[in-house]
Formats: sequence, C-alpha cells, structure tokens
Amino acid sequence: MAAHGIRQREEGVMMLPIVEFQDVSKVFFKGATPIQALGRLNLEVREGELLAVVGPSGCGKSTLLNMTAGLMEPGTGAIRYKGQVVAGANTEVAYLTQKDNLLPWRTVEQNVRLPLEMGDHRFLPEKEKGARVARYIGMVGLAGFEHHYPKELSGGMRKRAQLARSLVYEPDTLLMDEPFGALDAQLKLMLQAELLKTWEGSGKTLILVTHDLTEAISLADRVIVMSGRPGKITAIADINLPRPRDVFQIRFQPQFGTYFEELWAALRTNMAEGEEIH
Repeated sequence: MAAHGIRQREEGVMMLPIVEFQDVSKVFFKGATPIQALGRLNLEVREGELLAVVGPSGCGKSTLLNMTAGLMEPGTGAIRYKGQVVAGANTEVAYLTQKDNLLPWRTVEQNVRLPLEMGDHRFLPEKEKGARVARYIGMVGLAGFEHHYPKELSGGMRKRAQLARSLVYEPDTLLMDEPFGALDAQLKLMLQAELLKTWEGSGKTLILVTHDLTEAISLADRVIVMSGRPGKITAIADINLPRPRDVFQIRFQPQFGTYFEELWAALRTNMAEGEEIH
C-alpha cells in the first residue's frame, strides 16, 4: 500500500493537488447526541486522477463528496480546491449524488441540458449545446427517450439521465456517489466502459465513492479504504494496471487479484471491528 499525501511529478516539477483535505473532521447531531462521521483526515487528490473511495456504510464517504462540492462545511480543518478554501457551493465540480434529483417537470433532454443553461455555458452556441446533449444521452443508452419525463423512466434509466447531466458540461472534476449501484450487472459494465472512454486522456479528475471493490480496482488510479465511523483512511493502493483499460477483461489480469486481496484484507479488518461492509 502506498502512503497518502504523495504529489505528482511532471518533468521533475512538483504538482499541486486539485483537492486537499487538511485535518478535516465532521460531527452530526441526532437530537442532542453527537455522532462523529469523520475523524481528522488528511488527503490530497491528484489532478487528472481517478480516485475511488471504499468503506463501510456510515464512514463518511458521501460526506467527503458533500464537503468537496461545498454543500456542507467541515467541523475542523479545511478543504481546498485548486488551492482555494471551499466556502459555499463549488461550481467547478459536477456532482452525481445517490439520490434521484432529476426535475420531474423536465424531459430527459431538458434535464441533461440544464447545466448548459447556467454560468458561462449559457453562452455556448445552440448547435454545440444540442450536440453535447445528444452525445451524452446516446452515451448512457437513452437515445429514443429524449422526450420522456422522469416518471416514465425506470430507476436505472433515471440514474443514467443523471450521469449524462453530470457529464454534459464537461467539468474539470466529477464527484460520483455510487453512480452504478442501481443498475444490473451488464448495464453497469457498459456504463463503466463508457465512463472510462470519456475520462481516459481527458485530464479530468474523478472521485468515485463505491461499495463495489471490483469496480474500484477496475476504474481507479488509486483506491482509498476508510474505516468505520469515525471514518479514517486505513489503506491506500496505487492501481498500476495498464490504460486504456477494458473493464470486461481487466479483472482477469493476475495483478488484479493481488490488489483485490490486499484491499479486501483492509476491509476485513473493519468487519472484524464490527462494521458492515457491502
């Protein structure tokens, strides 16, 4: 396992991380009872990497994404994005949440188009907006459903529409919270492949929260293992599998099994401490 806090080097030059968690903790209250979701956590996310975060339910994985997006403040410490403290909504990231948050009064096409109606994207030529929307709707397999409303879609289809909406304005950083959890195995693999095709070589940063260890190893440059509440980093593995990756074949690489065993051993430690692993 590689120690965290490492920065990329490019031609001998130290590269600044795109996201930094500096001594970050978070406490929630259930009535008057404090519940510490995160212990004091330090982590650097390298620009352009795909970082996967795994761990038991309730260990603060989603909390990390919420704080990166500026939807909640840390109890202690600071989160920096491109060197600046995140204070308020971080409009430089796209966030695909677990919860279905499609607007019910808008069609698939209108929902996916929504980010292009905000900020500087609203000045894009209409032809480019239309092309982007069509591209990402097609990428997630919803061509033909452009004029359907969310209530007319299955749960899996709504998740795919959310994914297209997150990708359409092509952000520098994409936060994904269990993006494929509601999908069947075949569709999950297809969307993982499309995600890699979109991300690899793009220079974009992607932080992925998942309960699926196979998914984490298949997609990520690094996998972070978190402990049970209060969440702390217990292990980090650099996944040195070749790119571009074929998600249909990568799990048959001999080294894949080694990564799985090492990371599963770290997760088993959490299970031995009484935490639930999915």
